[in-house]
Amino acid sequence: MATHLHQGDLPEGLSFPDGVAVDTETAGLKTRRDRLCLVQLSAGDGDAHLVQMAPGDYEAPRLRALMQDQSVVKLMHYARFDVAAIRHWLSVLSTPIYCTKIASKLTRTYTDRHGLKDLCRELLGVDMAKVQQSSDWGAAELTPAQLNYAAADVLYLHRLRAELDVRLEREGRGHLAATCFAFVPIRAELDLAGWADEDIFAH
Repeated sequence: MATHLHQGDLPEGLSFPDGVAVDTETAGLKTRRDRLCLVQLSAGDGDAHLVQMAPGDYEAPRLRALMQDQSVVKLMHYARFDVAAIRHWLSVLSTPIYCTKIASKLTRTYTDRHGLKDLCRELLGVDMAKVQQSSDWGAAELTPAQLNYAAADVLYLHRLRAELDVRLEREGRGHLAATCFAFVPIRAELDLAGWADEDIFAH
């Protein structure tokens, strides 16, 4: 396993034939206020590629092209947040999507614990450390602990998808999952447009 840190964009020559695991780190939880600092990616091969974004520099042509590539599925956990962050800061809409949090909620109905750490522990037998979850992602130089934390958030998503797909098929909920995944980019657009705290389907 190797973690590769890139400045401003992905290098040329990377390929993601089985989908790309994607996560983001931002300066805070308000998408329009708190800038995108880091985008993490993995092909599911044990390597992580981390793209560090400098303030005001969001050109990243190769990263933006990948996020829009319809032939590459983007695997995310709580995709709603990451899709909105990428949409706002990189000005592209990430599609198609597979969200492990949504898949978990559709299959692991015996629990209310759907965090990435919970999924990795139960489905993969992997214990993840989350101590760096709240840290200064806007720092010019990230610590080794931050880099390890950021990498871990994408290294297991391919394996989780495989486990969750088995459960989705077993419970006959694959079509529901696919429809929910397709709606995520629209949900992100609604969030950015001002409906983040409102359920437009409610009475």
